[in-house]
Amino acid sequence: MGKGGNQGEGAPERETPMPTYSWEEIQKHNLRTDKWLVVDRKVYNVTKWCHRHPGGHRVIGHYAGEDATDAFRAFHPDLDLVGKFLKPLLIGELAPEEPSLDRSKNSQITEDFRALKKTAEDMNLFQTNHLFFLLLLAHIIAMESVAWFTIFYFGNGWIPTVITAFVLATSQAQAGWLQHDYGHLSVYKKSTWNHIVHKFVIGHLKGASANWWNHRHFQHHAKPNIFHKDPDVKMLHVFVLGESQPIEYGKKKLKYLPYNHQHEYFFLIGPPLLIPMYFQYQIIMTMIVRKDWVDLAWAISYYARFFFTYIPFYGILGALLFLNFIRFLESHWFVWVTQMNHIVMEIDLEPYRDWFSSQLAATCNVEQSFFNDWFSGHLNFQIEHHLFPTMPRHNLHKIAPLVKSLCAKHGIEYQEKPLLKALLDIIRSLKKSGELWLDAYLHK
Repeated sequence: MGKGGNQGEGAPERETPMPTYSWEEIQKHNLRTDKWLVVDRKVYNVTKWCHRHPGGHRVIGHYAGEDATDAFRAFHPDLDLVGKFLKPLLIGELAPEEPSLDRSKNSQITEDFRALKKTAEDMNLFQTNHLFFLLLLAHIIAMESVAWFTIFYFGNGWIPTVITAFVLATSQAQAGWLQHDYGHLSVYKKSTWNHIVHKFVIGHLKGASANWWNHRHFQHHAKPNIFHKDPDVKMLHVFVLGESQPIEYGKKKLKYLPYNHQHEYFFLIGPPLLIPMYFQYQIIMTMIVRKDWVDLAWAISYYARFFFTYIPFYGILGALLFLNFIRFLESHWFVWVTQMNHIVMEIDLEPYRDWFSSQLAATCNVEQSFFNDWFSGHLNFQIEHHLFPTMPRHNLHKIAPLVKSLCAKHGIEYQEKPLLKALLDIIRSLKKSGELWLDAYLHK
Protein backbone atom coordinates (compact mmCIF):
# COMPACT_ATOMS: atom_id res chain seq x y z
CA MET A 1 0.00 0.00 0.00
CA GLY A 2 0.98 3.62 -0.35
CA LYS A 3 2.34 5.33 2.67
CA GLY A 4 0.70 8.32 4.25
CA GLY A 5 -1.50 9.94 1.68
CA ASN A 6 -4.62 10.54 -0.35
CA GLN A 7 -4.94 8.15 -3.29
CA GLY A 8 -7.61 10.22 -5.02
CA GLU A 9 -7.16 11.75 -8.43
CA GLY A 10 -5.84 15.27 -8.50
CA ALA A 11 -4.75 15.48 -4.89
CA PRO A 12 -3.71 19.08 -4.07
CA GLU A 13 -0.14 19.97 -3.26
CA ARG A 14 0.72 19.84 0.41
CA GLU A 15 3.67 20.63 2.57
CA THR A 16 3.50 17.17 4.10
CA PRO A 17 5.73 14.50 2.55
CA MET A 18 4.46 13.11 -0.72
CA PRO A 19 2.94 9.62 -0.47
CA THR A 20 5.19 6.81 -1.69
CA TYR A 21 4.16 3.58 -3.36
CA SER A 22 5.70 0.24 -4.16
CA TRP A 23 5.52 -1.36 -7.62
CA GLU A 24 3.38 -4.09 -6.09
CA GLU A 25 0.77 -1.51 -5.15
CA ILE A 26 0.99 0.40 -8.45
CA GLN A 27 0.55 -2.75 -10.52
CA LYS A 28 -2.82 -3.38 -8.89
CA HIS A 29 -4.14 -0.23 -10.56
CA ASN A 30 -4.24 -1.51 -14.13
CA LEU A 31 -7.98 -1.89 -14.54
CA ARG A 32 -10.41 -0.20 -16.90
CA THR A 33 -11.85 1.76 -13.97
CA ASP A 34 -8.60 2.26 -12.06
CA LYS A 35 -5.44 3.37 -13.85
CA TRP A 36 -2.18 4.51 -12.33
CA LEU A 37 1.10 4.95 -14.17
CA VAL A 38 4.61 6.19 -13.45
CA VAL A 39 6.59 8.90 -15.25
CA ASP A 40 10.04 9.84 -13.95
CA ARG A 41 9.32 8.05 -10.65
CA LYS A 42 6.17 10.13 -10.10
CA VAL A 43 2.89 8.25 -9.69
CA TYR A 44 -0.19 9.58 -11.50
CA ASN A 45 -3.84 8.57 -11.29
CA VAL A 46 -5.14 8.94 -14.86
CA THR A 47 -8.40 7.04 -14.39
CA LYS A 48 -10.79 9.89 -15.16
CA TRP A 49 -8.52 12.12 -17.22
CA CYS A 50 -7.60 9.43 -19.76
CA HIS A 51 -10.93 9.95 -21.54
CA ARG A 52 -9.83 13.52 -22.30
CA HIS A 53 -6.44 12.43 -23.59
CA PRO A 54 -5.95 13.74 -27.17
CA GLY A 55 -4.28 10.47 -28.18
CA GLY A 56 -7.19 8.40 -26.87
CA HIS A 57 -7.84 6.64 -23.57
CA ARG A 58 -6.66 3.21 -24.69
CA VAL A 59 -3.03 4.17 -25.23
CA ILE A 60 -2.80 5.38 -21.61
CA GLY A 61 -4.60 2.30 -20.36
CA HIS A 62 -2.00 0.09 -22.02
CA TYR A 63 0.59 1.50 -19.60
CA ALA A 64 -1.55 1.30 -16.47
CA GLY A 65 0.48 -0.21 -13.63
CA GLU A 66 3.77 0.38 -15.48
CA ASP A 67 6.55 2.88 -15.93
CA ALA A 68 5.56 5.00 -18.94
CA THR A 69 8.50 7.42 -18.92
CA ASP A 70 10.01 6.59 -22.29
CA ALA A 71 6.65 6.29 -24.04
CA PHE A 72 5.61 9.63 -22.54
CA ARG A 73 8.77 11.30 -23.79
CA ALA A 74 8.57 9.63 -27.18
CA PHE A 75 5.05 10.85 -27.99
CA HIS A 76 5.25 14.38 -26.56
CA PRO A 77 7.83 16.77 -28.05
CA ASP A 78 6.76 19.63 -25.77
CA LEU A 79 7.24 18.14 -22.30
CA ASP A 80 6.65 21.46 -20.55
CA LEU A 81 3.20 21.77 -22.09
CA VAL A 82 2.03 18.24 -21.32
CA GLY A 83 3.60 18.44 -17.87
CA LYS A 84 0.92 21.00 -16.97
CA PHE A 85 -1.74 18.36 -17.61
CA LEU A 86 0.09 15.79 -15.52
CA LYS A 87 0.58 17.98 -12.48
CA PRO A 88 -3.03 17.83 -11.14
CA LEU A 89 -2.98 14.04 -11.54
CA LEU A 90 0.05 13.53 -9.29
CA ILE A 91 -0.71 11.36 -6.24
CA GLY A 92 2.75 10.32 -5.07
CA GLU A 93 6.06 8.86 -6.06
CA LEU A 94 7.93 5.60 -6.03
CA ALA A 95 9.27 4.57 -2.68
CA PRO A 96 13.02 5.29 -2.42
CA GLU A 97 13.91 1.61 -2.26
CA GLU A 98 11.96 0.84 -5.45
CA PRO A 99 13.76 0.65 -8.83
CA SER A 100 12.76 3.17 -11.47
CA LEU A 101 11.54 0.42 -13.82
CA ASP A 102 8.90 -2.17 -13.10
CA ARG A 103 9.20 -5.93 -13.43
CA SER A 104 12.34 -7.13 -15.20
CA LYS A 105 12.81 -4.20 -17.57
CA ASN A 106 16.48 -3.60 -18.32
CA SER A 107 17.71 -0.45 -16.58
CA GLN A 108 21.08 -0.39 -18.37
CA ILE A 109 19.48 -0.54 -21.81
CA THR A 110 17.06 2.18 -20.75
CA GLU A 111 19.88 4.38 -19.49
CA ASP A 112 21.83 3.91 -22.72
CA PHE A 113 18.76 4.61 -24.85
CA ARG A 114 18.07 7.85 -23.00
CA ALA A 115 21.69 8.87 -23.58
CA LEU A 116 21.23 8.05 -27.26
CA LYS A 117 18.15 10.27 -27.45
CA LYS A 118 20.12 13.10 -25.82
CA THR A 119 22.80 12.62 -28.49
CA ALA A 120 20.12 12.83 -31.20
CA GLU A 121 18.88 16.08 -29.70
CA ASP A 122 22.43 17.46 -29.58
CA MET A 123 22.83 16.51 -33.26
CA ASN A 124 19.65 18.50 -34.03
CA LEU A 125 17.99 15.42 -35.48
CA PHE A 126 14.60 16.58 -34.23
CA GLN A 127 14.91 19.76 -36.32
CA THR A 128 12.73 19.85 -39.44
CA ASN A 129 13.74 20.67 -43.00
CA HIS A 130 10.51 22.40 -44.01
CA LEU A 131 11.44 22.44 -47.69
CA PHE A 132 11.46 18.62 -47.62
CA PHE A 133 7.84 18.45 -46.47
CA LEU A 134 6.79 21.27 -48.79
CA LEU A 135 8.16 19.30 -51.76
CA LEU A 136 6.33 16.19 -50.60
CA LEU A 137 3.06 18.11 -50.50
CA ALA A 138 3.81 19.72 -53.87
CA HIS A 139 4.40 16.40 -55.60
CA ILE A 140 1.10 15.05 -54.21
CA ILE A 141 -0.81 18.06 -55.54
CA ALA A 142 1.06 17.77 -58.85
CA MET A 143 -0.10 14.15 -59.22
CA GLU A 144 -3.69 15.18 -58.49
CA SER A 145 -3.41 17.81 -61.22
CA VAL A 146 -1.84 15.42 -63.72
CA ALA A 147 -4.61 12.91 -63.05
CA TRP A 148 -7.36 15.42 -63.81
CA PHE A 149 -5.56 16.73 -66.91
CA THR A 150 -5.14 13.19 -68.27
CA ILE A 151 -8.90 12.58 -68.21
CA PHE A 152 -9.68 16.11 -69.40
CA TYR A 153 -7.33 15.91 -72.39
CA PHE A 154 -7.44 12.23 -73.39
CA GLY A 155 -11.02 11.43 -72.38
CA ASN A 156 -12.50 8.71 -70.18
CA GLY A 157 -11.43 5.67 -72.18
CA TRP A 158 -9.98 2.58 -70.51
CA ILE A 159 -6.33 3.49 -70.97
CA PRO A 160 -6.55 7.08 -69.64
CA THR A 161 -8.77 5.85 -66.79
CA VAL A 162 -6.35 3.13 -65.69
CA ILE A 163 -3.36 5.48 -65.95
CA THR A 164 -5.20 8.12 -63.94
CA ALA A 165 -6.20 5.55 -61.30
CA PHE A 166 -2.58 4.54 -60.81
CA VAL A 167 -1.50 8.20 -60.58
CA LEU A 168 -4.20 8.92 -57.98
CA ALA A 169 -3.38 5.75 -56.04
CA THR A 170 0.23 6.91 -55.91
CA SER A 171 -0.92 10.33 -54.75
CA GLN A 172 -3.08 8.73 -52.05
CA ALA A 173 -0.26 6.50 -50.83
CA GLN A 174 2.13 9.45 -50.61
CA ALA A 175 -0.50 11.54 -48.84
CA GLY A 176 -0.82 8.65 -46.41
CA TRP A 177 2.87 8.82 -45.58
CA LEU A 178 2.70 12.62 -45.30
CA GLN A 179 -0.26 12.64 -42.90
CA HIS A 180 1.73 10.15 -40.84
CA ASP A 181 4.45 12.79 -40.39
CA TYR A 182 2.04 15.45 -39.16
CA GLY A 183 0.15 12.96 -37.01
CA HIS A 184 3.37 12.21 -35.16
CA LEU A 185 4.01 15.93 -34.55
CA SER A 186 7.31 15.59 -36.40
CA VAL A 187 7.11 18.64 -38.68
CA TYR A 188 6.36 21.79 -36.68
CA LYS A 189 7.57 22.69 -33.21
CA LYS A 190 4.06 23.66 -32.11
CA SER A 191 1.68 20.74 -31.82
CA THR A 192 -1.23 22.95 -32.93
CA TRP A 193 0.22 23.48 -36.40
CA ASN A 194 0.89 19.77 -36.79
CA HIS A 195 -2.70 19.00 -35.83
CA ILE A 196 -4.13 21.56 -38.28
CA VAL A 197 -2.08 20.38 -41.25
CA HIS A 198 -2.71 16.76 -40.26
CA LYS A 199 -6.46 17.32 -40.55
CA PHE A 200 -5.98 18.96 -43.94
CA VAL A 201 -3.82 16.16 -45.36
CA ILE A 202 -5.68 13.15 -43.95
CA GLY A 203 -9.09 14.82 -44.24
CA HIS A 204 -9.11 16.91 -47.41
CA LEU A 205 -6.49 14.97 -49.38
CA LYS A 206 -7.54 11.47 -48.28
CA GLY A 207 -11.07 11.59 -46.89
CA ALA A 208 -10.12 10.02 -43.55
CA SER A 209 -10.17 11.05 -39.87
CA ALA A 210 -7.23 12.45 -37.92
CA ASN A 211 -8.70 11.41 -34.58
CA TRP A 212 -9.44 7.88 -35.81
CA TRP A 213 -5.84 7.59 -36.98
CA ASN A 214 -4.38 9.04 -33.77
CA HIS A 215 -6.33 6.76 -31.45
CA ARG A 216 -5.47 3.69 -33.49
CA HIS A 217 -1.88 4.41 -34.48
CA PHE A 218 -0.59 5.58 -31.10
CA GLN A 219 -1.70 2.30 -29.57
CA HIS A 220 0.36 0.51 -32.20
CA HIS A 221 3.44 2.58 -31.34
CA ALA A 222 2.97 2.23 -27.59
CA LYS A 223 2.68 -1.56 -27.64
CA PRO A 224 3.69 -2.84 -31.09
CA ASN A 225 2.73 -6.43 -31.92
CA ILE A 226 1.16 -7.00 -28.50
CA PHE A 227 -2.16 -8.85 -28.63
CA HIS A 228 -5.09 -6.97 -27.04
CA LYS A 229 -3.10 -3.72 -27.15
CA ASP A 230 -1.90 -3.17 -30.71
CA PRO A 231 -4.96 -2.87 -33.00
CA ASP A 232 -2.79 -3.69 -36.01
CA VAL A 233 -2.54 -7.34 -34.89
CA LYS A 234 -6.25 -7.66 -34.16
CA MET A 235 -7.16 -9.82 -37.13
CA LEU A 236 -10.80 -10.64 -36.27
CA HIS A 237 -10.08 -14.37 -36.68
CA VAL A 238 -9.17 -13.88 -40.35
CA PHE A 239 -5.44 -14.60 -39.81
CA VAL A 240 -3.39 -16.12 -37.00
CA LEU A 241 -0.08 -14.38 -36.32
CA GLY A 242 3.20 -15.14 -34.61
CA GLU A 243 3.80 -18.44 -32.85
CA SER A 244 1.66 -18.47 -29.72
CA GLN A 245 -1.67 -17.46 -31.28
CA PRO A 246 -1.81 -20.20 -33.96
CA ILE A 247 -0.89 -22.85 -31.39
CA GLU A 248 -3.59 -21.54 -29.03
CA TYR A 249 -6.18 -21.58 -31.80
CA GLY A 250 -5.10 -25.08 -32.82
CA LYS A 251 -5.32 -26.50 -29.30
CA LYS A 252 -8.78 -24.99 -28.87
CA LYS A 253 -9.82 -26.43 -32.26
CA LEU A 254 -10.70 -22.97 -33.54
CA LYS A 255 -11.12 -22.99 -37.29
CA TYR A 256 -12.86 -19.85 -38.46
CA LEU A 257 -10.89 -20.18 -41.69
CA PRO A 258 -8.39 -22.73 -43.03
CA TYR A 259 -5.37 -20.96 -41.55
CA ASN A 260 -2.91 -23.37 -43.15
CA HIS A 261 -3.88 -21.61 -46.40
CA GLN A 262 -3.77 -18.07 -45.03
CA HIS A 263 -0.61 -17.27 -47.00
CA GLU A 264 -2.69 -17.94 -50.11
CA TYR A 265 -5.98 -16.24 -49.29
CA PHE A 266 -3.98 -13.25 -48.00
CA PHE A 267 -3.73 -12.17 -51.65
CA LEU A 268 -7.51 -12.19 -51.98
CA ILE A 269 -8.70 -10.52 -48.78
CA GLY A 270 -5.63 -8.74 -47.35
CA PRO A 271 -4.14 -6.14 -49.69
CA PRO A 272 -7.22 -5.80 -51.94
CA LEU A 273 -9.82 -5.14 -49.25
CA LEU A 274 -8.25 -3.48 -46.19
CA ILE A 275 -8.74 0.14 -47.29
CA PRO A 276 -11.77 0.01 -49.66
CA MET A 277 -13.80 -2.29 -47.41
CA TYR A 278 -12.64 -2.31 -43.78
CA PHE A 279 -10.88 1.02 -43.20
CA GLN A 280 -13.25 3.12 -45.31
CA TYR A 281 -16.28 1.77 -43.45
CA GLN A 282 -14.62 1.92 -40.02
CA ILE A 283 -13.46 5.51 -40.50
CA ILE A 284 -16.87 6.82 -41.56
CA MET A 285 -18.71 4.96 -38.80
CA THR A 286 -16.19 6.11 -36.17
CA MET A 287 -16.65 9.76 -37.08
CA ILE A 288 -20.45 9.43 -36.95
CA VAL A 289 -20.63 7.38 -33.73
CA ARG A 290 -18.15 9.64 -31.92
CA LYS A 291 -19.85 12.74 -33.35
CA ASP A 292 -16.52 13.95 -34.63
CA TRP A 293 -18.04 16.63 -36.84
CA VAL A 294 -14.78 18.47 -37.55
CA ASP A 295 -13.08 15.41 -39.00
CA LEU A 296 -16.29 14.48 -40.82
CA ALA A 297 -16.40 17.93 -42.44
CA TRP A 298 -12.80 17.53 -43.62
CA ALA A 299 -13.60 14.09 -45.03
CA ILE A 300 -16.71 15.39 -46.79
CA SER A 301 -14.57 18.08 -48.41
CA TYR A 302 -12.46 15.32 -49.98
CA TYR A 303 -15.45 13.41 -51.34
CA ALA A 304 -17.08 16.62 -52.59
CA ARG A 305 -13.92 17.60 -54.44
CA PHE A 306 -13.45 14.12 -55.89
CA PHE A 307 -17.01 13.75 -57.17
CA PHE A 308 -17.15 17.35 -58.41
CA THR A 309 -14.00 16.60 -60.42
CA TYR A 310 -14.89 13.20 -61.88
CA ILE A 311 -18.70 12.95 -62.10
CA PRO A 312 -18.65 15.09 -65.28
CA PHE A 313 -16.49 12.40 -66.92
CA TYR A 314 -17.97 9.20 -65.44
CA GLY A 315 -21.34 9.98 -63.96
CA ILE A 316 -22.25 9.26 -60.33
CA LEU A 317 -21.95 5.48 -60.44
CA GLY A 318 -18.84 5.57 -62.60
CA ALA A 319 -17.13 8.05 -60.26
CA LEU A 320 -18.00 5.86 -57.27
CA LEU A 321 -16.50 2.80 -58.97
CA PHE A 322 -13.47 4.87 -59.98
CA LEU A 323 -12.94 5.94 -56.36
CA ASN A 324 -13.09 2.38 -55.08
CA PHE A 325 -10.69 1.19 -57.78
CA ILE A 326 -8.21 3.82 -56.58
CA ARG A 327 -8.72 2.66 -52.99
CA PHE A 328 -8.19 -0.93 -54.17
CA LEU A 329 -4.83 -0.03 -55.75
CA GLU A 330 -3.71 2.07 -52.77
CA SER A 331 -4.65 -0.72 -50.37
CA HIS A 332 -2.11 -3.08 -51.95
CA TRP A 333 0.63 -0.48 -51.54
CA PHE A 334 -0.31 0.29 -47.95
CA VAL A 335 -0.62 -3.31 -46.74
CA TRP A 336 2.65 -4.58 -48.21
CA VAL A 337 4.67 -1.61 -46.92
CA THR A 338 3.20 -1.54 -43.41
CA GLN A 339 3.33 -5.30 -42.87
CA MET A 340 6.87 -5.90 -44.10
CA ASN A 341 8.24 -4.30 -40.93
CA HIS A 342 5.96 -5.89 -38.33
CA ILE A 343 4.07 -9.05 -39.22
CA VAL A 344 7.35 -10.94 -39.65
CA MET A 345 8.54 -10.02 -36.16
CA GLU A 346 7.61 -11.31 -32.70
CA ILE A 347 3.87 -11.09 -32.02
CA ASP A 348 2.67 -12.19 -28.60
CA LEU A 349 1.01 -11.25 -25.33
CA GLU A 350 2.46 -8.47 -23.19
CA PRO A 351 6.06 -9.36 -22.19
CA TYR A 352 6.68 -6.10 -20.23
CA ARG A 353 9.97 -5.06 -21.83
CA ASP A 354 11.74 -1.72 -21.67
CA TRP A 355 10.96 0.74 -24.49
CA PHE A 356 14.08 0.04 -26.56
CA SER A 357 13.80 -3.74 -26.38
CA SER A 358 10.07 -3.77 -27.08
CA GLN A 359 10.45 -1.70 -30.25
CA LEU A 360 13.36 -3.80 -31.55
CA ALA A 361 11.42 -7.01 -30.98
CA ALA A 362 8.51 -5.77 -33.07
CA THR A 363 10.20 -3.91 -35.94
CA CYS A 364 12.73 -4.43 -38.69
CA ASN A 365 14.19 -2.22 -41.41
CA VAL A 366 14.45 -2.31 -45.18
CA GLU A 367 17.63 -1.17 -46.90
CA GLN A 368 17.95 2.49 -47.79
CA SER A 369 17.71 3.77 -51.34
CA PHE A 370 16.02 6.78 -52.90
CA PHE A 371 13.23 4.56 -54.20
CA ASN A 372 12.78 2.65 -50.93
CA ASP A 373 12.64 5.90 -48.97
CA TRP A 374 9.99 7.35 -51.30
CA PHE A 375 8.04 4.14 -51.78
CA SER A 376 7.68 3.50 -48.04
CA GLY A 377 7.53 7.08 -46.77
CA HIS A 378 10.82 6.34 -44.97
CA LEU A 379 9.12 3.53 -43.05
CA ASN A 380 12.01 1.41 -44.28
CA PHE A 381 13.59 2.97 -41.15
CA GLN A 382 10.84 1.48 -39.01
CA ILE A 383 13.16 0.74 -36.07
CA GLU A 384 14.35 4.32 -35.76
CA HIS A 385 10.85 5.67 -36.36
CA HIS A 386 9.44 3.54 -33.55
CA LEU A 387 12.20 4.56 -31.16
CA PHE A 388 11.87 8.26 -32.04
CA PRO A 389 8.35 8.80 -33.47
CA THR A 390 8.62 12.61 -33.42
CA MET A 391 11.90 12.67 -35.37
CA PRO A 392 11.43 14.06 -38.91
CA ARG A 393 11.74 11.16 -41.31
CA HIS A 394 14.55 12.76 -43.34
CA ASN A 395 16.82 12.39 -40.29
CA LEU A 396 16.10 8.75 -39.46
CA HIS A 397 19.03 7.45 -41.51
CA LYS A 398 21.40 9.67 -39.51
CA ILE A 399 20.54 8.06 -36.18
CA ALA A 400 20.46 4.51 -37.57
CA PRO A 401 24.22 3.79 -37.10
CA LEU A 402 23.99 4.78 -33.44
CA VAL A 403 20.96 2.56 -32.93
CA LYS A 404 22.86 -0.34 -34.53
CA SER A 405 25.77 0.25 -32.13
CA LEU A 406 23.49 0.21 -29.11
CA CYS A 407 21.91 -3.04 -30.33
CA ALA A 408 25.36 -4.60 -30.76
CA LYS A 409 26.38 -3.49 -27.26
CA HIS A 410 23.42 -5.28 -25.67
CA GLY A 411 23.23 -8.27 -28.00
CA ILE A 412 19.90 -7.22 -29.53
CA GLU A 413 19.30 -8.22 -33.13
CA TYR A 414 18.99 -5.31 -35.59
CA GLN A 415 17.26 -6.63 -38.70
CA GLU A 416 17.68 -4.93 -42.07
CA LYS A 417 16.65 -6.54 -45.36
CA PRO A 418 16.39 -5.88 -49.10
CA LEU A 419 12.93 -4.71 -50.12
CA LEU A 420 11.97 -7.84 -52.06
CA LYS A 421 13.02 -10.16 -49.22
CA ALA A 422 11.03 -8.06 -46.74
CA LEU A 423 7.90 -8.37 -48.89
CA LEU A 424 8.33 -12.12 -49.41
CA ASP A 425 8.87 -12.60 -45.67
CA ILE A 426 5.27 -11.54 -45.11
CA ILE A 427 4.09 -14.62 -47.00
CA ARG A 428 6.67 -16.87 -45.33
CA SER A 429 5.55 -15.64 -41.91
CA LEU A 430 1.87 -16.26 -42.64
CA LYS A 431 2.69 -19.72 -43.97
CA LYS A 432 4.74 -20.59 -40.88
CA SER A 433 1.96 -19.46 -38.52
CA GLY A 434 -0.58 -21.42 -40.54
CA GLU A 435 1.53 -24.56 -40.29
CA LEU A 436 1.84 -24.12 -36.51
CA TRP A 437 -1.94 -23.85 -36.30
CA LEU A 438 -2.50 -26.97 -38.40
CA ASP A 439 -0.01 -29.03 -36.36
CA ALA A 440 -1.64 -27.97 -33.09
CA TYR A 441 -5.14 -28.49 -34.52
CA LEU A 442 -4.39 -32.03 -35.62
CA HIS A 443 -2.07 -33.31 -32.93
CA LYS A 444 -2.61 -31.44 -29.64
